[in-house]
Amino acid sequence: HRLSDSPDSLYIVADVLFLMFCSLSPGSRSDALQHGTSGTLPHFLQEPDDAYIIKSNPIKLKCRARPALQIFFKCNGEWVHQSQHQSQEHTDQGTGLKIREVMINVSRQQVEDFHGPEDYWCLCVAWSHLGTSKSRKATLRIAYLRKNFEQDPQGREVPIKGMIVLHCRPPEGVPVAEVEWLKNEEPVGSDGNINTRADHNLIIQKARLSDSGNYTCLASNIVAKRRSLTATVVVFVNGGWSLWTDWSACNVRCGRGVQKRSRTCTNPAPLNGGTFCEGMSVQKSTCNALCPVDGGWGEWTEWTVCNAECARQRSRECTAPEPKHGGRRCDGATLGTDNCTGGLCTQNVYFSLEVSSDVALYSGLAAGVVTVVVLIVAVTLYRRNQSEYGVDVIDSSALTGGFQSFSFKTACQGNPLLINSSQQPDLTVSQTYTSPICFQDSMDKELISQEPSLFDPLPDLKVKVHSSFMVSLGVSERGAEYHTQKAHPQTFPRGLAPDYSGVGLEGTLRGRREKTLLGPLAPSKPSRPPLRTAGVFGHAGGRLVVPNTGVSLLVPHGGIAVDTTWEMYMVINQDDSSRYNTVLLSPEVTYGPLGLDLSCPVAMTIAHCAEVAADNWSIRLKRQTQDNKWEEVMSVEEESTSCYCLLEAQCCHLLLEHPGRYALVGEPLSQEAVKRLRLAVFGSADNTNPLGYSLRVYCVDDTPYAFQEVASAERVRGGCLLEEPKTLLFRGNSLSLQLSIQDVPQFLWSIKPFTTCQEFSFSQVWASNQHPLQCAFSLERYSPASSQLSCKISVRQVKGQEQILQVYTSVVEVSGGVVPFFTQSDCTITSQMGSRAFKIPLSIRQRICATFDTANAKGKDWQLLAQKLCIDRNLCYFARQESPSAVILSLWEAQHQDTGDLDSLASALEEIGKVHSTHSTSSRTSTQTTTRTTATLGRSTEELDAEFT
Repeated sequence: HRLSDSPDSLYIVADVLFLMFCSLSPGSRSDALQHGTSGTLPHFLQEPDDAYIIKSNPIKLKCRARPALQIFFKCNGEWVHQSQHQSQEHTDQGTGLKIREVMINVSRQQVEDFHGPEDYWCLCVAWSHLGTSKSRKATLRIAYLRKNFEQDPQGREVPIKGMIVLHCRPPEGVPVAEVEWLKNEEPVGSDGNINTRADHNLIIQKARLSDSGNYTCLASNIVAKRRSLTATVVVFVNGGWSLWTDWSACNVRCGRGVQKRSRTCTNPAPLNGGTFCEGMSVQKSTCNALCPVDGGWGEWTEWTVCNAECARQRSRECTAPEPKHGGRRCDGATLGTDNCTGGLCTQNVYFSLEVSSDVALYSGLAAGVVTVVVLIVAVTLYRRNQSEYGVDVIDSSALTGGFQSFSFKTACQGNPLLINSSQQPDLTVSQTYTSPICFQDSMDKELISQEPSLFDPLPDLKVKVHSSFMVSLGVSERGAEYHTQKAHPQTFPRGLAPDYSGVGLEGTLRGRREKTLLGPLAPSKPSRPPLRTAGVFGHAGGRLVVPNTGVSLLVPHGGIAVDTTWEMYMVINQDDSSRYNTVLLSPEVTYGPLGLDLSCPVAMTIAHCAEVAADNWSIRLKRQTQDNKWEEVMSVEEESTSCYCLLEAQCCHLLLEHPGRYALVGEPLSQEAVKRLRLAVFGSADNTNPLGYSLRVYCVDDTPYAFQEVASAERVRGGCLLEEPKTLLFRGNSLSLQLSIQDVPQFLWSIKPFTTCQEFSFSQVWASNQHPLQCAFSLERYSPASSQLSCKISVRQVKGQEQILQVYTSVVEVSGGVVPFFTQSDCTITSQMGSRAFKIPLSIRQRICATFDTANAKGKDWQLLAQKLCIDRNLCYFARQESPSAVILSLWEAQHQDTGDLDSLASALEEIGKVHSTHSTSSRTSTQTTTRTTATLGRSTEELDAEFT
């Protein structure tokens, strides 16, 4: 029966207990009486506990009391039926009292069906003959944990020692979820600096570099665990300048010069995207070195009185002037002695004769020693003077623009052996050399003496050079006069600076111990003619290409108004008037005309020579203003709405809206910054020597334009490309580039002594933007029968990469065997108009734009198109365009102008179609359009051309 809490319930309970007592056996009755003799109410040994229902598992509630005749559960004010109770009874061995234990099951359905002002609850009621006892209420609740966090933590970029606060509000749940923080999937513990107990938030009082990482808020209860979105925390360090070094010594010994001091951005060094130091890393200041003053003798004093030895004396001092600032002291004696009697005094005559004879002896010996020393010095100077143009090339570094090749005639050794043409030289030999410096070649056959040099740092000086090196180049012994001016600044990685030495004023170049490093020669002739291409474009658009330079311009369809045509041009500027505070990584390219009016941006492609795999460069796009100054347009790492820059490994694609002159420049962020160099070796016979042969090694920026300049010059010379050009990764660590020729057959060929290894200084290579660097090796055959030349040329950076150029050629071949310089099939095509200039058919392009420029419930479809085409950065630029999809496709056209492969576009559209197929039916039209577009792209080129027609 179910019993209520009515006032008569005590009587009903008493009746029930009496009937139960009467129904007991005599033994049980005695037990009941024994219970009565205990004289206590039931005492609960176990009461029901609060519990949570997990999923669909029922909850078991237990009660245990003594002494107890019966125990029943009461849930939500109603008695639980006796049939739902499971009872057990046993006797306490210590007291002999009966202990009763009762258990019931509560299902999830029972809790869900209950609707009351409070949670579902249950308690126990135990009876004895003295009365009843109630247990505590046990609350039953259904446990759950929702999926979404009320607040996810957000990523932060904080300076070192700054405070980091990551907020986290876990999902709603019963019981309330506990929060734990993970850093890079590892638990984060609290300490004096990190607090994870502040209302589920993570607080780091002072950020350390080790605190950078991916943080996740983990919420969990007895039901489930939930992970928040990952918040990336970056602790960055802004760069700080170190202390200035001491001022260097004045670079001149006498007069006005320059001294400098430097500092590095290492206190601390910028880390994790921290800002770099602002200001100059090198300071220069003028200095005045006190010129040495040689000493001079003053007047003699009066003669002293004649002494007993018939002698008188007088003295003088080195005070007219006194030697100062390292000047020479006076030569000669300070004390003079004379016979005061005119030889009439005969006292001590024998002693005087003996002294006079000793003086003559010693004077003769001294004169002989001086003569021998003078002869030795003269011979040494003569030998050095004869070999200076070959051995001491580094002493002629004032002629920075001109390492010239030489031809030498060496006596035949009488062993005209022939080379075995089947024998291949060894490419595995690697050696280290130290050598003189080899300088830039202007690629002209004019004399170096006609070109002005750029000296640093002395302005307005005149230097007359008289050396055997100049004579060997054909310069008159009267000397060549150079007007020097301040060199343009060079750009070096942070913490490094070029080492410039001064130029002497005496007209001769300093010796080996005082090496001079000068800037590149400025050409005396007018600027080289620029490479130019032009074309007339209309509404259909087209493409301009400067052949074999990696430079092109795409004019999109519809960019020019209907019934309007523009004669557009593109120029690669080759003058040296531009100055940068950074490294020029690409050619300067101008497109126009200036009044060009387009409705959408053009896509320009420029090749560059920076190794961008690692983040060691800060690359920027610059534009020349009307006053011939260069202004920064954007940094390729930043987002901008004025233009778009897509940087790839070999080239950069730009979306531009304003005509003008553009260039890519870079600032090295560390010594690990790498600039790609292209190495090539050319050979040709020596026109002045029938047995001579010249090898020319070029080191140029790894861009098609830079190599084309070399190839054009070699065509004029009749040079032959002897080896496939190779790429060298040149690091910005201030170390030089060394070139050496190896494995020359000694019995067949001769090379001038001490010229087998040559060198480019770091500043020459790092700033070789406009002129190619060239070294020449002049060889001579011992016999006309030697027609084969086999050797190898090693090009290596000190403590860096090395490349081997293998030379194996016949020196008597005619020019018809010249290896072709270029292999592009379209190297003569400069412009394409209309549909032939584009890879995507016009109808497909229009269909794609109409589909993806339309917004749907999921957002802007063009954003998904950009993402699938891997153009997913700086989307704010496309958002401001009238047709974002059209601009995205123009950029894709510029990327794939060489491959012409539509598979990537078709695959992207197919993936977008699959995404749309999972959306609602409102997107079916877009899906069908995408599917048709993908199918069309899969057709053959002939079919698409037919559709154009």
